[in-house]
Amino acid sequence: MTTTSDLGDLDAWRALPAVQQPEWDDPEEVRAVTAELAKAPPLVFAGECDQLKERLAEVARGEAFVLQGGDCAETFAGSTADAVRNKLKTLLQMAVVLTYAGSVPVVKIGRMAGQFAKPRSKPVEVRDGVTLPSYRGDAVNGAEFTPEARRSDPRRLLQAYHCSAVTLNLCRAFTKGGYADLRQVHAWNQDFVASSPAGQRYERLAGEIDRALAFMKACGADPEEFHSVEFYSSHEALLLEYERALTRIDSRTGLPYDVSAHFLWIGERTRALDGAHVEFASRIRNPIGVKLGPTTTPDDALALIERLNPDGEPGRLTFITRMGAGRIREVLPPLVEKVSQSGGPVVWMCDPMHGNTFEAPSGHKTRRFDDVLDEVAGFFEVHRSLGTHPGGIHIEFTGDDVTECVGGGQEIVEEDLHQRYETACDPRLNRSQSLDLAFIVAEMYRGSQ
Repeated sequence: MTTTSDLGDLDAWRALPAVQQPEWDDPEEVRAVTAELAKAPPLVFAGECDQLKERLAEVARGEAFVLQGGDCAETFAGSTADAVRNKLKTLLQMAVVLTYAGSVPVVKIGRMAGQFAKPRSKPVEVRDGVTLPSYRGDAVNGAEFTPEARRSDPRRLLQAYHCSAVTLNLCRAFTKGGYADLRQVHAWNQDFVASSPAGQRYERLAGEIDRALAFMKACGADPEEFHSVEFYSSHEALLLEYERALTRIDSRTGLPYDVSAHFLWIGERTRALDGAHVEFASRIRNPIGVKLGPTTTPDDALALIERLNPDGEPGRLTFITRMGAGRIREVLPPLVEKVSQSGGPVVWMCDPMHGNTFEAPSGHKTRRFDDVLDEVAGFFEVHRSLGTHPGGIHIEFTGDDVTECVGGGQEIVEEDLHQRYETACDPRLNRSQSLDLAFIVAEMYRGSQ
């Protein structure tokens, strides 16, 4: 079992290459901000992280499914009660569809309460001959194309912390205070059912759930699980100064946990074995995810297991594959085979968003809903053929009626993208597309059992 001495120096990452980090102007200002963060109360608790690890261990054993989703990049302006409720509502609706139509327990993880930073493919952006630093998320700089906004400002890390706290408080209130009660299943849909084919289909399922609940109550059964849900937060552990400042030693075990979120993942651009991000993640005891793109080799996957889960702890490590619809059936099988042969208890999740992005003629980044579906279908096909468990999906969505991805039941076309293109970074599924996806994934899951 891992001990404190095994975990060693929590600052060992500082001696290694740390890619995708902001270029802060004033190191002293960074030190002052991180010192303030280091004294701040935890956003989550170590016991909650351990509980999620237990739930993910159930997924690794093939007993449950993970739904992880939310914004590509949260914004400070979006940390409002309405925005948080709409995202949470969509996640709950998707989870209900997967639980009832897929006949599987669903672990619910939001890409929420901390997803304020984004890796970028280019360090600068050029517009009309003007070159400025790229927007790296509200935790680093502003989206406005001005020198003032694009300056990397460490004080924004404090604002990211406070917005995360607000969002988590709202999520806890909604999920524990009656809003997540299954008897609310129709109320979540009132603003949506008339205008959306997905909403109408969901309403029919809600009617079935109502009848099932009435039957159970008549039989004298009214489980507490029907009145609230377990909800966990997650984000990419990108800004290492922020994550290190929010790492605490758990009083129960003497082990370090990053209390900025329950679940943290390492991105495709930052998963180098000799890099700072993998080193940092190896020291904390949260459940950890790693994004695996199409260049990942089976040996890469085994090496990541050895670095991040040497004890083979169930629920500790999740591989989130992001291959692209055209590559997943070719690239994923050797990874799954090699990992399965190693005996490592890994959760396999599918991110069908990041490998399917393209630029429309209008200049908008977008994704085709059919490509998203095809990558998920490939994910299920591979796992079905190998006899392994397709553990979950990781998607970018919003609870709003945006027009950022083309296709879906409402048939958004490329000419519609400008109407409500509101993302701070990458295109997201809207609420209708998210529900469409949930129904189809539920059918795929049942077919894979």
